[in-house]
Amino acid sequence: MKPAPATASCTTSGQGDIRLVNWDCVLRTAISDIEVCCVVSLVDIAYTFNKASKSSLSFQVDYEDIKGRTLLKVPGYEDPVEFGVLTSFAYPLEGNLGEIVVATTRVETMLGDTAIAVHPDDSRYKHLHNKVAVHPFNGRRIPIICDAILVDPAFGTGAVKITPAHDPNDFEVGKRHQLEFINIFTDDGKINSNGGPEFSGMPRFKARVEITKALKEKGLYRGAKDNEMRLGVCSRSNDVVEPLIKPQWYVDCNSMAKDALNAVIDEENRKIEIIPKQYAAEWKRQVN
Repeated sequence: MKPAPATASCTTSGQGDIRLVNWDCVLRTAISDIEVCCVVSLVDIAYTFNKASKSSLSFQVDYEDIKGRTLLKVPGYEDPVEFGVLTSFAYPLEGNLGEIVVATTRVETMLGDTAIAVHPDDSRYKHLHNKVAVHPFNGRRIPIICDAILVDPAFGTGAVKITPAHDPNDFEVGKRHQLEFINIFTDDGKINSNGGPEFSGMPRFKARVEITKALKEKGLYRGAKDNEMRLGVCSRSNDVVEPLIKPQWYVDCNSMAKDALNAVIDEENRKIEIIPKQYAAEWKRQVN
């Protein structure tokens, strides 16, 4: 790295903030939040995108409405990938308390689950408050937490798997409850070492199939059904966009904006004169 970029990198590296970004596994780049918005699917949170936004970026995210079980071609996969399916599976509970069933449209993300959320007023799960489930593939202890913001007790099983590192709403739950954030994907969309040796190195959508098979073998699979959802796809690569945690850097423009404003409105030390004068008000509005 040349001296100037290296200096800038060293200067800003300590100010990085870990955030959930919209990641393209083919281009290996984040896609701006300007192009993307997150909405709720019919079960857990599906990632969907605002196709109306058309900025000057070289690529954008479009969305496809999926009405139910649908096979789509995804770059890097020989066989079409199945979307629009809601998979239910059980987590065994610690202490021989039975099981708790969750459902997801992205079963591969269960490798990064760090909690299961229920509504605090849901009588079905009162006896499980502060109890612990056990991850069937890695033995991770998964706390059962109460979250009235995310969980709708009338929807699905009323129990929601929480993957803070790979879902926008789960990301917020993770911050509220100080959960562990476990990234299970490499930049090119393969399962990393956090996913465990059984699945490490698998492309994410191949892992989706293999994890479903493994759940069946363990007797934890509870079925699948069609699920209406929206799917975000990058307009350039045609890749399915993946929510991923990455360090992000932002420039604090407050002092810069103050200097730019004073350069126009400070009558005693004005450095810039805007003509016609009425546009000084517009300058002030824009800078503020």
